[in-house]
Amino acid sequence: MAVPITYQQLVDRTDHFAPPAVLTAAAPLSRMRYPDGHVGWLATGLEVAKEVLSSPAFSHNFHSAHFPLLKKGQPFPSMPIIPGMFIHMDPPEHTRYRGMLTAEFGAGRMAEITPRVQEIAAGQLDVLRTQGSPADLLSAYIRPLVLRVLSEVVGVPYEDSPVLAALADTANDDEVPLEDEFAAEKKAFFLTRDLVERARVSPGDDILGRLTAIGGLSDREITNMLLVVFVAGFATCEGAVAAAALALLHHGDQLVAFRAAAASGRGTESAVEELLRHTTVNQYQIFRTALEDVRLHGELVRKGDTVTVSLPAANRDPARFGCPAHLDLDREDAAGHIAFGYGPHACVGQRLGRAVVGTALETLVLGLPEPALDEPLEDIPLRARTPVLSVQRLPVRW
Repeated sequence: MAVPITYQQLVDRTDHFAPPAVLTAAAPLSRMRYPDGHVGWLATGLEVAKEVLSSPAFSHNFHSAHFPLLKKGQPFPSMPIIPGMFIHMDPPEHTRYRGMLTAEFGAGRMAEITPRVQEIAAGQLDVLRTQGSPADLLSAYIRPLVLRVLSEVVGVPYEDSPVLAALADTANDDEVPLEDEFAAEKKAFFLTRDLVERARVSPGDDILGRLTAIGGLSDREITNMLLVVFVAGFATCEGAVAAAALALLHHGDQLVAFRAAAASGRGTESAVEELLRHTTVNQYQIFRTALEDVRLHGELVRKGDTVTVSLPAANRDPARFGCPAHLDLDREDAAGHIAFGYGPHACVGQRLGRAVVGTALETLVLGLPEPALDEPLEDIPLRARTPVLSVQRLPVRW
């Protein structure tokens, strides 16, 4: 039997766009040694990944899972079920909480929100242009844009949003001590709980306001639901916009193609799907644990075994995508990616994510003349050893 892949190899990323080579070279299902010594599995094939993420034979509950990476240098402990923290629940609890949010990110709601996303992007571009070239695209455009959109959708005052962004930052930075993350978590929790209490009295036209109108939901449940939506949404959305912008700026021919599609009015939806596939920022915190013995890709996965799914590797599966390492905005099969996950736990806010990525990029390429990286690609620092990939800064000139 082949030597198991280690979790260190899983996180050993140095490329701005591609996952570690060991993942793309691995079999669709391989053995993997976890930080606590458990020898479980790693899924890198697209079809295997979809089966794991959609099958009721696999649990997303933290109680029985082996965490696929270290948390601030130590194995991640088992966690109790926290009311409202639906992201790591199984049905029926997960179904109940998620169902309260589904309409908030449905097609109808997105049609209402998209014009406002465009307004916010245009306003933030004006700020960027006033600041002048060169500038850090991450801090001057992408971060405030994402925070403004999420603040309005969720119901968090924009001036309070940095508190929630700080929690996403500390949770996504292995260099930050665990006690600092706990402090950020505590601050974010109490801020959000205070917002819930205010919304009970004066609800707004937003997710927070509508959740407070649902009978039987406690303040603690609503607080945790909002933290999941805002913190996870912010990290993923900021990372996705930054990675996609970097990919376009690095691949000049694709930048030209994207600008032409945006200017023509024919839409950039398919181009955005390819950018999401190519840059997949949700790296290695997607995992499930077998509730029973399962036959998977010819292997016997035993009850209690944890399977980590590498979304970036699955989105470069050569059995599904031709020339998978190549960024091609004309690719016809890009929509088959799983950058937002798959199955019942697929990102509930993925429609909003797509709208923000597409709008942010279109506004940028149409509004800045001849944008270009202001430093060589290799000098742009990655935030790589994190569950959600991003860059530390994105220097751009125009």
